[in-house]
Amino acid sequence: MKHSGLAKSIRMTASLLISVSFPILAVAQSMHASPAAQGFGPAYDAAHEITLNGTIQEVTVRQVSGSPPGTHVLVAGPQGLVDAHAGPFLSKETRDALQAGRPIEIVGATTWLNEKSYLLARQLIIGGRTITVRSKHGFLLREHPAGATRSTPEGKSEKIAPQGESQ
Repeated sequence: MKHSGLAKSIRMTASLLISVSFPILAVAQSMHASPAAQGFGPAYDAAHEITLNGTIQEVTVRQVSGSPPGTHVLVAGPQGLVDAHAGPFLSKETRDALQAGRPIEIVGATTWLNEKSYLLARQLIIGGRTITVRSKHGFLLREHPAGATRSTPEGKSEKIAPQGESQ
């Protein structure tokens, strides 16, 4: 008789675990089904990329409440003044190149955040140099400074080509 009580207890515990697991799985599945680009920042719509040619008016890195954090490049172009978000990972060399009055070409996708339009820059082209700041899917990338090196699995050092250049 002792074994039947143990079996009944195991069945009840298993039933309880299953009933608790279903709601958790349902929430996890709905989270997984949501678009990846909407993760932790504004959504990037690669299907609607544009190329903006203009002149840099201002560069700011101060955080404004409700705007994406990181470097913002205000560009005067055919559409008027555009706030292009370049993210927080630009190298010092790139930040120094972003000067008011310089021509710039930006490839990116426009998004709305808190009732304001932003051009999420995927590539910046300044003085013939291309800097990739986002992947094709809109994920921010860390820019490697010119002359940087990394270790290979064999323990050797190799030069990292600046983004937009091949090794």
